[in-house]
Amino acid sequence: MIEDFFKYQAQTSPHPLAMQISHAEGSYIFDVQGNAHLDFVAGVSACTLGHCHPAIVDAITKQANRFMHVMVYGEFIYQPALAYSKLLASVLPAPLESTYLVNSGTEAMEGALKLARRFTGRSQLIAAKNAYHGNTMGSLSLMDYEERKAPFRPLIPDITHIRFNMFEDIPLITTKTAAVILETIQGGAGFILPEKNYLKKIKNRCEEVGALLILDEIQPGFGRTGKLFAFEHFDVIPDILVIGKGMASGLPVGAFTASSKLMHSLKESPSLGHITTFGGNAVIAAAALATLNELLKGTLIKDSLEKEKLIRAKLKHPKIIEVRGKGLMLAIILKNETQVNDLIHYCARKKLILFWLLFEKKAVRITPPRTISKEEIKEGCDRILEALEAT
Repeated sequence: MIEDFFKYQAQTSPHPLAMQISHAEGSYIFDVQGNAHLDFVAGVSACTLGHCHPAIVDAITKQANRFMHVMVYGEFIYQPALAYSKLLASVLPAPLESTYLVNSGTEAMEGALKLARRFTGRSQLIAAKNAYHGNTMGSLSLMDYEERKAPFRPLIPDITHIRFNMFEDIPLITTKTAAVILETIQGGAGFILPEKNYLKKIKNRCEEVGALLILDEIQPGFGRTGKLFAFEHFDVIPDILVIGKGMASGLPVGAFTASSKLMHSLKESPSLGHITTFGGNAVIAAAALATLNELLKGTLIKDSLEKEKLIRAKLKHPKIIEVRGKGLMLAIILKNETQVNDLIHYCARKKLILFWLLFEKKAVRITPPRTISKEEIKEGCDRILEALEAT
């Protein structure tokens, strides 16, 4: 498998982890040698309910036996996509009521950018430095990391960058601005939380000048921070909400949600202003519906905060400078990149899966499945402490 992997599958980095996977269940991924690897990453926040949760497998199986794909999105009516959109509207604050289902978080961001420009008639987009919204051309254009952008220029024009949590940059939002795009919690930058009503002040400024606020909840969404969506912690409601990753417990999905007034602007002038073949796919929508139902009926969302307390209590070590983030969206901050690499690779040998962050090289990702038990958390933290002692 390894030889074929490097020959036939395109690579995204010089040194992929290249673990050979047999199967996965709950909080564990099993390799072809039969070893169980405790998963503290959850597919980079995608496997909300762990691996092969019975409710998700059942929803997928039942829908696959009915039909999988029938027509491009928005033309036919079928229960999973409609039920999911309706349930999502019921748990979101007004006016977030109309959802456009797509295939990934970055595609959802593309749709949100088009919606903002179409609705406002403006072109300027304002994003934060050190932000990450995806890798398609529009999402990449929002990034300020020139090393990642330069090989793909020219990109989308009229992008301005502000510094996250820096209030003196807020006046850069003007009557020329179509939208401000922010991660509710900055992910790749190191799980940075907004401070001192920063998001609320951004929203107030947007309202003053007629701009829209787009919040990217692709990582922190679906209960990872102890509320269904992270913006609920910060007393702000976005004009457009962008979601993905954890929506369907491991299946490829994304969406953007706004008011019906905003969303209607994609219907005409031109009609089919945003289209997708597989967005709202019935099987994936069934998995998303099952995921949201599971989150809403139990205590998994509020349990994220209790599990955060346990992780913070366990991870006390001189090499750990701080633990950033909220709920089960956490990052260990170490002294340097070498310590990070040593920790991740040592834990991999000890059958604990950790991962890097995109920009913050001193950070180690801890984003386990929402269903992880307290015993599994203790086990994983013990392996981390062992690694910090040994490396």
